[in-house]
Amino acid sequence: MSDLTPELVMPLLRGRLGTPYRFVATCASTQRLLGEDDPEGSIVVTDHQTQGRGRLGRAWEDTPGRSILMSILLRPRPPMPLWPELSLVAGEAVARALRNETGIDATLRHPNDVVVAGRKLVGILPEASPGRVALGIGVNVNQSADELPTETAKPPTSVRMEAGREVERAALLAAILAELEQGYDAWSAPYLVR
Repeated sequence: MSDLTPELVMPLLRGRLGTPYRFVATCASTQRLLGEDDPEGSIVVTDHQTQGRGRLGRAWEDTPGRSILMSILLRPRPPMPLWPELSLVAGEAVARALRNETGIDATLRHPNDVVVAGRKLVGILPEASPGRVALGIGVNVNQSADELPTETAKPPTSVRMEAGREVERAALLAAILAELEQGYDAWSAPYLVR
């Protein structure tokens, strides 16, 4: 059984992002499962994507049950030209959650990767359409070196490899959502008072 099912994750959530929470064992891409009418904060999480995507049309490969693979629906108020900033907001939030939860020195590498010593740990893919942004986040969590792809533009790593231990994915997912909500709210605040 997955450690990312609603029964295990929902009690750990501390804010509005992540509700409603939907888990599917396998899918082509979590980005495709967010509906046009879903409310802000909706999330789709999977244990395995068969057609995961990264920036510039690159493929995102995963080992089933070892990553956090999710898409969150946001409905930002700032003007559309500012929406690409959400990639930076999300990257900083994920890096902060990783530092706080695991102690690893994760940092944002502009525009959408979180790295440790130059090795890619997280990819972020925001896809905007009128009135909404589907924010895809893929985190290499519990892979060993032989489970990570070798044919990549940037050398990959995982939380397990950097921290020297396996990490509970549900707790890390909840921490990422809490940090993302805080960063997203701070980014949105100037536009809410107009």
